[in-house]
Amino acid sequence: MTLKEYLKDKTLEIVIYLGSMCAILLFSAAFHFPLEFMIMLIVVFGLMISFIISVDFYKRKTYYDRIHETLDGLDKKYLISEMLPCGNFIDARVFADILFECNKSMCDRIADYRAESRKFKEYLEMWVHEVKLPLSSLELMHHNNVTEFSEQALEQLRRIDQDTDTVLYYVRSENSEKDYVIKEVSLKDVTRRVLSTYREDLLLNGMNPEIRNLDIRVFTDAKWLEFIMGQVISNSIKYKCTDRTAYIRIYACEEKEAVKLFIEDNGVGISENDLLHIFDKSFTGENGRTTRKSTGMGLYIVKKLCTRLGHKIGCESKKGEFTRIIITFGNNDIYKVTKM
Repeated sequence: MTLKEYLKDKTLEIVIYLGSMCAILLFSAAFHFPLEFMIMLIVVFGLMISFIISVDFYKRKTYYDRIHETLDGLDKKYLISEMLPCGNFIDARVFADILFECNKSMCDRIADYRAESRKFKEYLEMWVHEVKLPLSSLELMHHNNVTEFSEQALEQLRRIDQDTDTVLYYVRSENSEKDYVIKEVSLKDVTRRVLSTYREDLLLNGMNPEIRNLDIRVFTDAKWLEFIMGQVISNSIKYKCTDRTAYIRIYACEEKEAVKLFIEDNGVGISENDLLHIFDKSFTGENGRTTRKSTGMGLYIVKKLCTRLGHKIGCESKKGEFTRIIITFGNNDIYKVTKM
């Protein structure tokens, strides 16, 4: 900081000082004070202003020069808030507090990104392990040359396809704002496409889906909703009950301020303790520990996608009896007004 820059910044204060001195001189002249008194007043007032400006300039210049020296000596410039010299004027303390808060916020943000990156890496490693299982099965079936190779191969390929979709939507859920389009879609059309995708799995597991009251239109992203419903149906197939005829029921009801979509099965159900955590990341629970197919990521991604789309998702279940996933869409009229 140069003296010229400082004086330019203090122009208003200097003008006020000079104006005050002129006012005092005019007041003294009006009362016919001696000329010597007015000259002495000018000298004293001028020395006082010069002293105040000089001290303030020296104090600030010393402080800012120390900051520049410290900054030049740092390899990692962002550490300046930790090395900031102490200032003996209010601006320096306010500046230090602001810089400290900004640095703290930046460090917290970086920590969040690192945590997300670590979790993403862990999930990718887990996913690679999962997708290797059906690939190994295909290779083994090929070597054994089994009669039912074609049918079993198709089942393993479907598993690979579903696992690939899962990791794909997980990546998209991290930066989803550019990848979805909200528009009016039919729940019946979306459900039919999902059931068509999982038709072979449903037939192999003897599950006949029941659909009713789906002639309702909601505002959502059809592609994302298909994935969400597919994950729920996949779980119903995975955790079906083997001692009775399994079913999946998909139905909806239209309320005053919302539309609710229900996906219900009579599978093994979820224990009361696990029910609170089924949407947590990597949570598998009691059911997950009984099967190697569970990664604990499907419902976590479903929850994340629903939140991104502005939908709500919940679950009702009773161990050994049923599981009911409920997806709640906002009132269509609200979206229509927004769209207009």
